[in-house]
Amino acid sequence: MKILVCISHVPDTTSKINFTDGDTKFDTNGVQFVINPNDEFGLTRAMWFKEKQGASVDVVNVGGPETEPTLRKALAIGADTAIRVNTEAKDGFQVAKNLAQVVSNGGYDLVIAGRESIDYNGGMVPGMLATLLDANFVNNCISLEIDGNAVKAVREIDGGKESVSTTLPLVIGGQKGLVEESDLRIPNMRGIMTARSKPLSVVDAVDASAETASVSFEKPAPKGQVKLVSADNVGELVELLHNDAKVI
Repeated sequence: MKILVCISHVPDTTSKINFTDGDTKFDTNGVQFVINPNDEFGLTRAMWFKEKQGASVDVVNVGGPETEPTLRKALAIGADTAIRVNTEAKDGFQVAKNLAQVVSNGGYDLVIAGRESIDYNGGMVPGMLATLLDANFVNNCISLEIDGNAVKAVREIDGGKESVSTTLPLVIGGQKGLVEESDLRIPNMRGIMTARSKPLSVVDAVDASAETASVSFEKPAPKGQVKLVSADNVGELVELLHNDAKVI
């Protein structure tokens, strides 16, 4: 089984976010980038298939040279090879088109993507990719078992979980729950050293125009002042909730 794990290069959630050029561009200065958490769950599950079932695992990213350290980290975790599509990731459709080309050329049986990236939270790429490939698709996937060509998966739905059966080829949108957080892997020194010699190929992008563009960015409004009310002053609390907060 050949597995391709899509890796998004995203800012660490602890990074201080700023914008430039009149709030039209994201300022990357001083920002630490990491593997998108949803993708990290998927990569860990792919490593299980590699170790238990002998699958091969490749990772791919759509982006410039600045994303290669993130791909090297995925290699250090255990992926066999890495692919970087040499173009800026501009929107979900353009990314999906480029990923579809990689999947088609590589003959992959299973494509694992995160259900969304934590920077733009678009949640579009996995579904678009499955449509472009005419492959089966399971989104919000929290469990995945494969036996030959048969697949059993569990996905989150409103108010519960849904078990589904399908077949390869398959695209999934993975998330927290696909593996336990305690199973996530931190690259050790041996993995880091080995990753340096693993192949990282750069491929040309396909002709795919972005269908959307970011017009401007805006930070969340700062938190307002906090009013403290003593426990024995219920009347004041009710008045504040009614007149100021307007929640009752």
